[in-house]
Amino acid sequence: MTALPIRRLTAAALTFLATMALSSGVAQAQSKITIAIGGANCLCYLPTVLANELGEYKKAGLNVEMVDFKGGSQALTAVLGGSADVVSGYFDHCVNLAAKNQSMQAFVVYDRYPGFALVVAPKQNATIKSIKDLAGKRIGVSAPGSSTDFFLKFMLKKNGVDPEGVGIIGIGLGSTAVAAMEQGSVDAAIMLDPAITLLQGKNKDLTILSDTRTQKDTVDVFGGEYPGGALYTRADWIAAHPKETQALTNAVLNTLKWIHSHTPEEIMAKMPDELVGPDKALYLAALKNTLPMYSTTGKMDPKGADAVLAVFSQSSPEVAKAKIDLSKTYTNKFIEQADQKM
Repeated sequence: MTALPIRRLTAAALTFLATMALSSGVAQAQSKITIAIGGANCLCYLPTVLANELGEYKKAGLNVEMVDFKGGSQALTAVLGGSADVVSGYFDHCVNLAAKNQSMQAFVVYDRYPGFALVVAPKQNATIKSIKDLAGKRIGVSAPGSSTDFFLKFMLKKNGVDPEGVGIIGIGLGSTAVAAMEQGSVDAAIMLDPAITLLQGKNKDLTILSDTRTQKDTVDVFGGEYPGGALYTRADWIAAHPKETQALTNAVLNTLKWIHSHTPEEIMAKMPDELVGPDKALYLAALKNTLPMYSTTGKMDPKGADAVLAVFSQSSPEVAKAKIDLSKTYTNKFIEQADQKM
């Protein structure tokens, strides 16, 4: 399937609408929403992109522009700065910002697990056998301050390694992350699919020190389920735009239902070619690894939010000291309303 680049989707939609309005004599107003994505090529964000490819945003009455960033921290900055409306990123940012008295709220959760893996660079297989061996090493994350950065620091502290004693380098999530690992620019990295599977396809003996792509692995690492990707934004934006928030929720929830009723091959066929990449077999393998991660309900499990707070309390003194009301970091109201209508 040939698709337009993410940044050009809005122009195509507007052209189509203008043509329809001229032919019918009736202009149909749509709400313009800009979604900042923390790395569109990552399968963790697939539901956000797929919703556009399936036309779910249009069906919900929205004109959505998706803007791609290197990591979740940069996508968040775009929303905080007012250049985007909503983040497609990891829920843990809502908890972290609550400690800074900044009210961010997730309203639809599409990832049940974070999908992170702590991977050793192929050239370091002989020297790095455990997380303790990462002391003093260069470790890649999508971007400093991103969820991959948070996860790395949590895993280091959990295994007795001082995060201040490692070099943290931003390498993105897709082909740039794979290249950094293969070239030896970093000694290890927090990666997500499809990059993990792509690197593993080229390096059969790839060492993975920690993995959170399945329920079992996530429970082993965090002690319970741990929500990953979600649509979230400022609480005051949600209060001022309930119709748009509901429309976004409906679109993503319909997409999740579509995902779980179609084959991996059918899902891949809907994704933009530039995100699938040239090696479709490896992308398909990565997608099959990722499918269990996608939520079936879109709801935030309160126990999952508790797990995020527990993890951050261990790795961030600021969060540990703050009195955070978790109920204000997410809402299931829009999911419940969507369920009633469906």
